[in-house]
Order: sequence, then C-alpha cells, then structure tokens
Amino acid sequence: MAGNDWINSYLEAILDAGGAAGEISAAAGGGSGVAGASGEKRDKSSLMLRERGRFSPARYFVEEVISGFDETDLYKTWVRTSAMRSPQERNTRLENMSWRIWNLARKKKQIEGEEASRLSKQHQEREEARQYAAADFSEDLSEGEKGENSNEPSIHDERTMTRMPRIGSTDAIEAWASQHKDKKLYIVLISIHGLIRGENMELGRDSDTGGQVKYVVELARALGSTPGIYRVDLLTRQISAPDVDWSYGEPTEMLSPICSENFGHEMGESSGAYIVRIPFGPRDKYIPKEHLWPYIQEFVDGALVHIVQMSKVLGEQVGSGQPVWPVVIHGHYADAGDSAALLSGALNVPMVFTGHSLGRDKLEQILKQGRQTRDEINATYKIMRRIEAEELCLDASEIIITSTRQEIEQQWGLYDGFDLTMARKLRARIKRGVSCFGRYMPRMIAIPPGMEFSHIAPHDVDLDGEAGNEDDSASPDPPIWADIMRFFSNPRKPMILALARPDPKKNITTLIKAFGEHRELRNLANLVAYPKHHKQSEVPDIYRLAARTKGVFINCAFIEPFGLTLIEAAAYGLPMVATRNGGPVDIHRVLDNGILVDPHNQNEIAEALYKLVSDKHLWAQCRQNGLKNIHQFSWPEHCKNYLSRVGTLKPRHPRWQKSNDATEISEADSPEDSLRDVHDISLNLKLSLDSEKSGSKEGNSNIVRRHLEDAVQKLSISVSASSVEGLSENVRWPSLCGRKHIIVIAVDSVQDADFVQIIKNIFEASSYRRLSCSVGFVLSTSKSISEIHALLISGGIETSDFDAFICNSGSDLCYPSSSSEDMLSPAELPFMIDLDYHTQIEYRWGGEGLRKTLIRWAAEKNSESGQNVIVEDEESSSTYCISFKVTNTEAASPVKEIRRTMRIQALRCHVLYSHDGSKLNVIPVLASRSQALRYLYIRWGVELSNMTVVVGESGDTDYESLLGGVHKTIILKGSFNAVPNQVHAARSYSLQDVVSFEKPGLASVEGYGPDNLKSALQKFGILKD
Repeated sequence: MAGNDWINSYLEAILDAGGAAGEISAAAGGGSGVAGASGEKRDKSSLMLRERGRFSPARYFVEEVISGFDETDLYKTWVRTSAMRSPQERNTRLENMSWRIWNLARKKKQIEGEEASRLSKQHQEREEARQYAAADFSEDLSEGEKGENSNEPSIHDERTMTRMPRIGSTDAIEAWASQHKDKKLYIVLISIHGLIRGENMELGRDSDTGGQVKYVVELARALGSTPGIYRVDLLTRQISAPDVDWSYGEPTEMLSPICSENFGHEMGESSGAYIVRIPFGPRDKYIPKEHLWPYIQEFVDGALVHIVQMSKVLGEQVGSGQPVWPVVIHGHYADAGDSAALLSGALNVPMVFTGHSLGRDKLEQILKQGRQTRDEINATYKIMRRIEAEELCLDASEIIITSTRQEIEQQWGLYDGFDLTMARKLRARIKRGVSCFGRYMPRMIAIPPGMEFSHIAPHDVDLDGEAGNEDDSASPDPPIWADIMRFFSNPRKPMILALARPDPKKNITTLIKAFGEHRELRNLANLVAYPKHHKQSEVPDIYRLAARTKGVFINCAFIEPFGLTLIEAAAYGLPMVATRNGGPVDIHRVLDNGILVDPHNQNEIAEALYKLVSDKHLWAQCRQNGLKNIHQFSWPEHCKNYLSRVGTLKPRHPRWQKSNDATEISEADSPEDSLRDVHDISLNLKLSLDSEKSGSKEGNSNIVRRHLEDAVQKLSISVSASSVEGLSENVRWPSLCGRKHIIVIAVDSVQDADFVQIIKNIFEASSYRRLSCSVGFVLSTSKSISEIHALLISGGIETSDFDAFICNSGSDLCYPSSSSEDMLSPAELPFMIDLDYHTQIEYRWGGEGLRKTLIRWAAEKNSESGQNVIVEDEESSSTYCISFKVTNTEAASPVKEIRRTMRIQALRCHVLYSHDGSKLNVIPVLASRSQALRYLYIRWGVELSNMTVVVGESGDTDYESLLGGVHKTIILKGSFNAVPNQVHAARSYSLQDVVSFEKPGLASVEGYGPDNLKSALQKFGILKD
C-alpha cells in the first residue's frame, strides 16, 4: 500500500456523498421559505464542503469522524500517528484506527437496538399495569379522575404555583411570619457527598462540590431563619483527609442566619441552622459519591443516634419534656435519599426528597452517545445502585420536590415507581374517598430554588454610554476584574459570560465556536468562558463586571436540571441566553429576561447573543424584567412554599413518645418502674400456634379472631383491675434493656441442624457473660415465629434464652414470655408481639390490595410455566408479611423483576427471597431485619455500636444490610455454607458496590466452633481474654 491513497479515496467518497446530501438539504430548506433552515443545513455540511478545492483528509478525520464518536483517545492517537516519520508505520496505524471507528459504529448500533427493545418492553409493562389497576378500580377513568375538571390542581399544573399569594412585599412577609412564629419545628436535611461548609465553599473543586452544595447550605440557612422553625440540621459526612481543609472535619458548624429583619425571631439555646458532620467510611479519605454506597448503612446509624439525642435535647428546651421529633427528613440526591428513606422508616417520620439530577436520565444520555454499554456505565458510575436508591425514594417519600415541571414530566417519568397518569388517577380517587387498593404515589411539587438578594445592589447603567455609572469609583476594583480584563484588547466591550465547570455536558466548546465564527459578534463583544476553579466570594464580582459592561450571561448546556446561575445573573441585572432543555424554560417563563436556544445549534446561539448585545433597548428590557421578577426566586418565597407543603403532611413520629422514660432505660431501672407504659407497648398479645391451621379456612379465622379478642379483653381487665405492682407479675419489660452487648444471630446460609448448633456454640462461647446477664441474644430470620418455635424445641433450646426474635424477614418483632399464666390456651406460643413495631413499619403497606395483586401475579407465572412455581403460604403469612412457597427456583422471577412489577402498579413493598430461594416474603417497604435492630435502639435504648451480628458467607435478599452499619459483624466461613440460589445472582448491582468488607468492625471465622467464636467476640471486646 503506497502513501495514503486508500484513506484519501475513502474519505473523498464520503465527502462526495456528504456534499450531495448537503446540497439537497440546502435546496430543500431554501424552497421552504424558512430563512434559518437553509443556513443551518449549509452550515452543517460546510465541515465537509469547506474550501472543497483544498480538502484535507486530516481535518475531515478530526472534525467529522472523531468528533462524531466523541472519543478523546482517538484524537490523541491521531495526533501521535500524524507525527510519525515512517510512512509504513503511519499507514498501519491509520488502518487500525479505521477499523476501530468501524467497530465503534457497529457497537453504537447494537446499543441503540438493545435500548429500543428495552423501551418497548417497558412501555408494554406499563400498559399492562394500568390495565391491572383499572381492573382493580372496577371502572374506567371518570371525568374527575382525569384531573381536567378536578378542583384540585394536578401535580404539575401551573395553578399549583399561583394558588397561594407570593411573598412580594415587606407587609406580606411580616404577616406570614407573625402567623407561624409560635411553632417550634425541627427539620433534618441530608446531603452526604462533596465538601460542605457554610463559608468559602469550594464550588467547582470537583464534580461533587457544585450547585447542590450551595443549594443545601443556603436552604438550611434560610429555613433556620424562618418563623416557626426552631432548628435545622444539615447532615453530611465528616472528612479528616490530608487533601482537604481541616474545617470539613469539625463535627458541628453553626450557619450564620440570613440578615433579614423580616425573618428575625427569638433564638433558643440550640436553635438555628447547623451543619452536622457524621463520621462514616474511611476517616482519612475523601471519597467520590460513586464509591460512598458501601458506607450508607454506617451513616444511617450515626445520623439516627444524632437525631434521637437532639430530639431529647429539644424536648427539654421547647417540648415540655417530650422529644421533639423532626417534622420531615429531607434527602438531597440519591445517596442521601436512600439514607433518608431508612431514617424515615426507623423513626416513622415523613420523608421529602429532591433528586437534583437523576440516574435514569443520566443513563439515557450516556447510552445515546453509543460509546458504552449499560454494564460499562454501571462499572464507572455505579448507576444501577443509584437508580435503585431513587426508586426507593419514590416508595418512601411523601413529597418529591423538583425545580421544574420538566423534571416531573420527562425525568421522573422514566422510573418504574412513578407514572403521571396513575398519579392523577390516585389523587382523584383519594379526593373522592374511593379506595386505591393499596396503591400509593408521592406528591410531585415544583418549587424553584431560592436566593438571598438583600446583599445584591445592581449597577445602574447608561443606555447611551459604553458602561454603567461609577458612583463608587472611589473604591478599588475587585482583583478578579484585573485577572479577567488583562486578556482583552478592549475590555469595555460587552462581556458574554459563561460560568461552568469544564464538563462536556456544559457545551462550552459549541459556545466558543459560535463566538469565534460569528465575525459581527466577535467584533462587538468579549467572551469569558470561566470553567476554572474559583472561589465563591469571586462570583458576585464576576457578575458585576459583566453587568457593568452591559453584557449577557449564557448557559448553553445540553440539558440543565435547573440553572441556578441564571437566577444569580439576573439578580445582578444580566440578561440571559439559555438552553431550552430543562429548568431554564421555567426560569424564563417567570423572569422573561432573555432568549432560549437549541444548545446543538451553533448559529442560533451566536444570533441570540448578537441580538442582545447589539440591541440596547432589548437588553434594557430584559434586564428590567429580570430585576422586577427576581423576588419570585427569593429564599423567603421558597421557604414559605416549602413549609406550606410540609404542613399538609400527616404528622408521624414514634407512637410511644408520651412515655417519659421509654427511650431512657438504664441498668438501674426496674421493670416495675417502667410498667406505666403498658398501655403504649401492648406486649401482652399472644400468638396462636400456626400448626392448628389444619381446619377449614373459615373455622381457623374464627379461632384466631377469638384468641385475639380474648387477649385484648384479658389485657383490658388486668389493666383496669390491677395495680402496677400486680401487673409486674404478668408483664415483663424486655430484658435486653439492661444488656451491655447484644449478639444477633442471623445466619441464613446453613441447614437447620447447623443453625441449631451455631446457636448452641455461641451460647457456649459467651457462657460467662451470659450468666452475668450482660450479654443478650436476638434471633433474626425469615422464618415465621411458629417455625422458629418448632426449630428451637427440636434442638433443645429454650425460647427464654433469647431477648427478642426478629421474624418474617423483619416484619414481626417478638419477645419471649416468661409467665405461663398469660397463656390463653395450651396451644399458644410463649411469645409477646410488639405492636408498636407494627406502627413503625405499616407506612404504605398495601394490605389486602397488595395480596390480591401478588396472587394474580403468581397465577400468571404458574400459567406461563405450566406448573405451580409459586404458591401462597398462608401458615407463614402474618398481618405485615405475605409469604409464598417457591417449588421451582429455576423458574422463579428475580427480586428486581417482582419489585419492578409492583412499582409499576404503584404498590410499595419490600420483596425478599430466603437464602435457598424456597421462600418469598413480601413485607412493608421500610421494614427489614436491619431496620428492626434500629427500632430496638429507638424503643429500648440498645446501642447499635454494642450489637454484634453473626452471619454466613451469604444470606437472604437483605444480607447486604446486615453487613453494614456501626454494629460489629462476624462472618462464618466454611463448607457448611450452602451456595445461594440463582434468584440472588440476578440482582441489579454487585454486592461489592454496596458492602465494604474492609470495615474495622468486621471479622471472619473459619467454621463455627466455640473457640473460634469466642476469639472473634474477644476481638470486639464483648468477652474478656
């Protein structure tokens, strides 16, 4: 092969085809009479036709082929290849690059085909879900359900924003403040990634420290200054790494209040807004958000301890001695949303969520580029774990706050757990008082982020002069002005300002091309694309400089979730040119201070900029509109809208808060002193032996009902006829309250015989501490309480050897009964059920509606396979657990598929398989075995850090949650561990993405001999050497 003939001819052939296509397009555009269309087509083809007689294959290759695939490394290879002196080696590399480009093109088409197939399947599943819902509702959508004639606005209706009067004047603010000043609310915000501090925020330091950091800090500060709110805690990660500032290692930082007389109110000892840093993960490392997932459980435990302690402190200050629980827990971004959901479930407190950016939308955008498969994307961004967290937020949140309606309609619509049509239908049924059959949908509300404008004083401008008036000319110019203007030959020209980090999504390259290739614009204005890392304090000065030169602010990102910089720029008097994809559309609708453009159209960007800087009257009108309407994005306005929505939520909190000492049990507290809580804890209810269910279903129901009625009647009689001393003989405060350490046995991966022997060996290893009553034991399993009882009896183990039983995968919590006198019949089991725990987990439980849907789903699966793959297990089911037996695990659906099917139908639940796949439990969405441990801390004061969880090498579906957290973990290794069933292998993400096997409180033991177990317990300080 001589020279470059082969590649030149190849490229020229493409050139000729492209040229013909371009000429045809141009002709078509010109004939249509649309002036901009033909110009755009000609410009698009100009890359290939530019100076046809002097065509350069190298230029075409770089601009068209490489840019078309957006492969940075291809460009680097081309540069190295073109610099080679040996023609033979250069040609060889060029040929290799051509093959690589061909392979990329094939890969892109393959990915596009797979995504098209996936989207088609998703659409079909959603349509089926709507049909199922319609069948349950037993009627078609009525006019009221369509949301068109309903008096209540739809979740994305513009009327939602205008129903309440805006705070646009001092009088309105003062009136609203006076109305709410007597409330003493406690709000918890969570944002765990990035570097967060109140002053001198390092915005732009990395992709994790950007607009979200600024948003959450200012939101916390604004809420802390709002009448009716006593305290706001912004929870984040404590970082003591050598490569970050020492301030990020401070446990607490008080945020200075907003300087506003309108929002001033009486301060208390612990009132105001605070950044509270919770230590979790490696203490000496700053970790990117993609790698924080393994430490979420540890953060939740630390945050839980802080919230419980702070609630007690606030109770002493403003709660008349009763804990002041958070009115809401508000998570920001997927990682904090996942944490907020777990905290919300543990505390029974309403949850609010703000996504900021969403994983499914990011996944779609990356897939469209055709460079990476889903697996490759997941390996880089841990995107599937993020998406699952966002789906959980839809399950758990009462309110989802977005910045724009576009986020509701287009981005959240990508998720299994949200459907706009279903949301409207459910909203209408709720309003009419019609049953939703266990279906729930969070309320989507668009509330734009706020800003503090009191310190902003826009420069006056002279439309006839070249710059603004300089009344403060005596004061020196900010240093950043000199840093910028030294690059200009004429610094007095209008400045086109872009503030963005150097990210391809921000589309800075297109902006530079638009400016550089538009001669009139280039002669009339200066361009300042400022993607470098800058100090927060410099940003206002940069805006002022642009406004002083009568410039324009531009955000031409391919998609902008909101666009806070557009509001900031408008506050300083800068008109805007912004992308029409995302939040800027809503901002422009309110401010009316600029022009929206297609970020992919270079000519449109250039013309919009030229129009604003060349037309002085248009520039002045846009400036004036922005300044006039900017108050609609103020923090007082945001906080008022925020609290008006939060105020509509039904208050939820731990139900036993009326007990003065329920959460303050010490070793010195006697059971008799605590029995005044018997009305609250209701632990006298006994369980009937499930083995008696062999009779008819109707007869069995009558027996169970009669036993329940007898239990309630007996408890009522004993309460009314006995003194506290008399009751103390029959009702025992759970013994785990006085334990120094709790050993939780949660081994799922072994046969029953091994399981019994593990229990006995643990008892033997801790015999000394066991006799002294300083160590307690909790059994945690997917089995029902009757199955547990039968297993313990067969192994010769007394139920009284345990302090508590977490059964049915965490949907039931029982305590051993020490008195046979409480038995309702000889057939009754010796356990007491904790009804308070049920009030904690019942949130969004679908009940009978969920059960009917699951039975219908199981029937369809059985019909498809031609056999009974999955059948309901009534004996193992309970009020908050729907159990199924799986007879053929190979034909069983994976957890993610079942969960997705339920979410599409707006049914919120937690789906779990047992380790061997023979049992499927469906329980409340925020219930789990790990959540039950957190309940033991909240209810009985059992410290999580004093718990040790014993597990096998693998476990049930919730195995990962038992490994994380502040508790210690002992993993039993050996051949006695059975291989987990294949239903566990079909998970959305790998175990390593969510579990850190290097945490200090984790130990592995070979086998389960007493000596090995004793050594592990000694390592954690539970037993003395």
